[in-house]
Amino acid sequence: MRPKKTDFNYLVNAAKVARRNAHSPYSKVRIGAAALTSSGKVYTGCNVENSSYGLSCCAERVAIFKAVSEGHPDITALAVCGESEDFTSPCGACRQVMVEFNPSMKVLRRGDDGFSEDTTADALLPSHFDPDELDRH
Repeated sequence: MRPKKTDFNYLVNAAKVARRNAHSPYSKVRIGAAALTSSGKVYTGCNVENSSYGLSCCAERVAIFKAVSEGHPDITALAVCGESEDFTSPCGACRQVMVEFNPSMKVLRRGDDGFSEDTTADALLPSHFDPDELDRH
């Protein structure tokens, strides 16, 4: 059964389930994400750490890249679930990836500590790189 495009509780729950698969032996921080596409499909991701820290990948990018790799780059919403407010704040790389696919993407941040915020990718990264600007140079 596919969720409704506006069923954000389903999206948040999918991110929480994905968080269980996090591979975080170094930071011990477990993050889950779930990307909702305009077709109603949901793609989940978790953070995957590596001992060479730069090779790690955040849950947000895992979920978005899974959607894109399956032919669904039209992401309308992304849920990010962690333990607290601090660990639901997407890093700069994730923010840039979000705005690349949809600046108005709804971003639902949830923490086990009760933190809850709904925002947009553009609000998280207002001065982002714009692919349209690349053609101007």
